[in-house]
Amino acid sequence: MVVVATLATLVVAALASLFMAWSIGAGSSGSTPFAPAVGANAISVMRAGFVVGVLGLSGAVLQGANVTEAVGTELVVGSVLTATASTVALIVAAALVAIGVFAGYPIATAFTVTGAVVGVGLANGGGPAIAKYQQIVSLWVLTPFVGGGIAYATARFLRNESVPERVAVPALGGVVGLLVANIRFAALGGESGRSLAEVGAASTPPLSVAGVDVGVVAVSALFVLVSVALVRREIVVDPARGQRRFLLVLGGLVAFSAGGSQVGLAIGPLVPLLDEVAVPLPTLLIGGGLGLLVGSWTGAPRMIKAISQDYSSLGPRRSIAAMIPSFAIAQVAVALGIPVSFNEIIVSAIIGSGYAAGGAGVSREKMLKTVLAWVGSLALAFGLAYGAFSALDLVL
Repeated sequence: MVVVATLATLVVAALASLFMAWSIGAGSSGSTPFAPAVGANAISVMRAGFVVGVLGLSGAVLQGANVTEAVGTELVVGSVLTATASTVALIVAAALVAIGVFAGYPIATAFTVTGAVVGVGLANGGGPAIAKYQQIVSLWVLTPFVGGGIAYATARFLRNESVPERVAVPALGGVVGLLVANIRFAALGGESGRSLAEVGAASTPPLSVAGVDVGVVAVSALFVLVSVALVRREIVVDPARGQRRFLLVLGGLVAFSAGGSQVGLAIGPLVPLLDEVAVPLPTLLIGGGLGLLVGSWTGAPRMIKAISQDYSSLGPRRSIAAMIPSFAIAQVAVALGIPVSFNEIIVSAIIGSGYAAGGAGVSREKMLKTVLAWVGSLALAFGLAYGAFSALDLVL
């Protein structure tokens, strides 16, 4: 009887996790990355939905381990995420996300899942992971200022009439190339994954200057030069088409990063249960990635079409300015294993690029309501999860 009850609990937890993965894929992480490119007529809606699903799955498998393990093991001190606790956390988070999806409220998945996991963990006798909370809160608080600030500076750089477009856009392409060279992939080995620059440097004689690996610097520089050359070639031939293609690349990188960041929100609470069901983490990542894929293919096209109408008013330059910091911040969150809201990242970057254009399209009232919704998501998820688990514990 106990075995049947445990199995039933695991099945419910898995279903709630799959729903979370689907809703994330259908929501901001599935719709936002390619919305600027669709708005700029660089790609069709249906093709964007297909590509973002594939890239999200790839990001989940290659980069999803850090955030997944952090959500499952680092948010509460002690082994308190039992099958029942994980199930309650996932059901509460999934229910709030469902309400947000169907009622049109901006429920932030990262805040919701984090609040729910901490709530059930503390209710089950765990202790607060103060150091991790400091990391999380620091990133959440800094994201609007850093992301918005970078987007603002980038948009102003692109709008600067003294800097020719054939120089400005390729320069940003070089920055993106540098980031790509140094992001880490679990599939490349190492305790926390390795970057493409590190893999390339491994084939050269080891040499360091002032503690800096010369090989890594050289490979990174090569990525920068190649990226600048490729983007410049497109911009010189046709500036408008070059910007659209650059947007496509940025959309792909953001979609990949979204998969690596957001899959942990869906499957992270299941990590403590892996030993009970003898499922390795890579298999769990594939399952979560497939959930993102299905969500992107079935739900994202409608959202992409709607969001692209907003992005079409931004123009390619403001869209580029918004996507570059979004990619960078998402990768920082993945590297640190911090659950982060993609809505917060994207909205902050859009606002920053908007102020560079004189505040066009930026509503302070909407900004305030969005921030309150984020904070409310965290508090509500924590309270409901804590209360639900405490009540269930008394009953059982």
